Amino acid sequence: MNGQNRKDIYPGLEVGIILKKDQRSGKLTYGIVKDILTSSPFHSRGIKVRLEDGQVGRVAEVTWLDT
Repeated sequence: MNGQNRKDIYPGLEVGIILKKDQRSGKLTYGIVKDILTSSPFHSRGIKVRLEDGQVGRVAEVTWLDT
């Protein structure tokens, strides 16, 4: 899943985001979603979220955990 649809993202989900400073390199930062900041149902570059540690970026990938 690529993180472009808001319906697929929810608080508590583990995701990989691209921070503003890492847009050129594409480096991913992993964490747990705290808040969803994009209000539209779709965004071509990824839904913007705030992680539990306060970092803000666009979702590039969703990490699935087998429990």
